[in-house]
Amino acid sequence: MANGNATSSTEAARYNVTGMDCASCAAKIEKAARGVAGVRDVKVSIASQVMTLSVDDPGTRLPAVEAAVTDLGYRLNRVSEASDDDDDDRIPDLSHVTPAYKRALWIVVLLNVGYGIVEAAGSFLAGSQALQADSLDFIGDGLISFLGLMAVGWGLAARAKAALLQGVFLGLLGLGVMASTAYRIFVEHQPESLLMGGFAVVALAVNVAAAAVLIPHRKGDANVRAVWLFSRNDAIGNLMVVLAAGLVFWTGTQWPDLVVAFIIAGLFLQSAWSIIRDARSDLRDAKG
Repeated sequence: MANGNATSSTEAARYNVTGMDCASCAAKIEKAARGVAGVRDVKVSIASQVMTLSVDDPGTRLPAVEAAVTDLGYRLNRVSEASDDDDDDRIPDLSHVTPAYKRALWIVVLLNVGYGIVEAAGSFLAGSQALQADSLDFIGDGLISFLGLMAVGWGLAARAKAALLQGVFLGLLGLGVMASTAYRIFVEHQPESLLMGGFAVVALAVNVAAAAVLIPHRKGDANVRAVWLFSRNDAIGNLMVVLAAGLVFWTGTQWPDLVVAFIIAGLFLQSAWSIIRDARSDLRDAKG
């Protein structure tokens, strides 16, 4: 049973999370935290990169929660007790944000956004909806990294407002891809499979390069695993496009391209909605 002391300590049980880049990351962290005995409630916001939880006996339970989350490959920084009275002043621990780390993040932003634009152009050249959807994934990753750079040291409300705008923008892009893919169902058009596969292979190389840039700046084995986890997820999307290109070549139809486009765009829209939902919730918390 929770007691009065546990309840008062619960208000300080907030962490900034490093390593999240999608809704599935937040869901995995929440599941791990809920798996610890004594944890009563958990909220993980991808928009503000904050985990808030209530626990019984925080002195015992919180170290167990920290171990469960870091074992997944994410970095946790406890929000200082002094900031608990004002939600808008939940300022992250910036000890890991060195000039070299910020330069690495800028490289990742340029790689993701730059190749996202290149791949978007390639999707028109190849006539591939799957490439178009994958290019959005690159642009989305780049914008998330860009927001992380720009929002270093911002309070909760400012981060939530920026994330809300980002989520709406990304959601509109995703809906645009869904609409154009649906249109292609009624317009017979076989993509250029070799060109499509070539752009997807380069996309995989760019994802590997982005991970290689970040790995030296991650502290500890768990954070190296975090880089691997979200780089692996991005690579799966690239490989799906390569597979679709092979099936387009083999079957002589556009359907593999359209199916993969719907899958990638659907996952992209899910992430955009998670950002919007979390940002709105964070804004309510900040005002409260």
